[in-house]
Order: sequence, then structure tokens, then C-alpha cells
Amino acid sequence: MPVTHIAYFNKDIIMRTYDFSPLYRSAIGFDRLAQLFNDAQRADAQPSYPPYNIELISEDKYRITMAVAGFDRSELEIETERSTLKITGRKQTEEGQRNFLHRGIAARDFEHSFQLADHLRVTGAQLDNGLLNIELVREVPEALKPRKILIDGTENLQLLDRKAA
Repeated sequence: MPVTHIAYFNKDIIMRTYDFSPLYRSAIGFDRLAQLFNDAQRADAQPSYPPYNIELISEDKYRITMAVAGFDRSELEIETERSTLKITGRKQTEEGQRNFLHRGIAARDFEHSFQLADHLRVTGAQLDNGLLNIELVREVPEALKPRKILIDGTENLQLLDRKAA
């Protein structure tokens, strides 16, 4: 796989380009994976506000914790569409002008998207002490789970298939 790498050490600029054409010659349906790599290379692909953690709770359970200090439940929206989880925060306009001497708590609108793997779904969300916790779980359908194939056991294979259905 050809890789182009250009670095300007004086300006700390690094530019990388990956060629995925060999992948397209022998694999079908991986164009989404290549798109994910391209999106990850862009510096502006994911905003840094608000800060968040992604935690592996157990083998098939995950938690996204996002610091949303100053946001009320009514100002936050969580939605999933296909394989994308989108979290949006829209601050309501305050009545009256406030005069800040120092403003260190960011209260600006945000939209943050996460690409979810296959069979990963959101099971719940909680807002506690300024932290938004989103629980995710991987649920692989029975038909896609590994199964044992008996050698010279065609009748047993049919029985296993009927049980899975």
C-alpha cells in the first residue's frame, strides 16, 4: 500500500495520504472503512468541545461520558441513525445580558457524531453532575454468531440451523 508522508519540521505540519485502491481490488463492501480512515485523517473531523471519554465496561458494553456542564436535559438531544450516534447541545438564550469579568465555562452549542460498529446500539443515557453518560451494547444476532459444524453430520447441521431460527 503506497504511503505518502511529508513533514515540515519547522512548522510542525504533517501530511499523510493513504491509497486504498489495493483494498478495493480484493475486498467488497469495505468502502465505509476507507471513508472512516479518510475522515479520521482530517484534523477538523471531530471537534474537541465538549470533552469526552469512551470506556470499555465489559466485552460487549461501552460508555461514552461527555462533560456538558451548564446544559440542562432539555437542551441536549441524542439520536441514532443507521450507524451514527449524534449528540447535540443547544443553549437557550438567556433573559437579560450578564456581565462576566471572566468566562471560563464554555456554554456554546455543539454537535458531536460517533460512528458505531455493526450491531452496536444505545441502551440508555443519564445526566448526572454535568456529565452525560451514554450506555452502548453490542448485540450480535444469533444467525451471525459462530457455530460448530459437525463433520459428516448433515442431519445435525440441519437441526442446528432450525434451532438458530
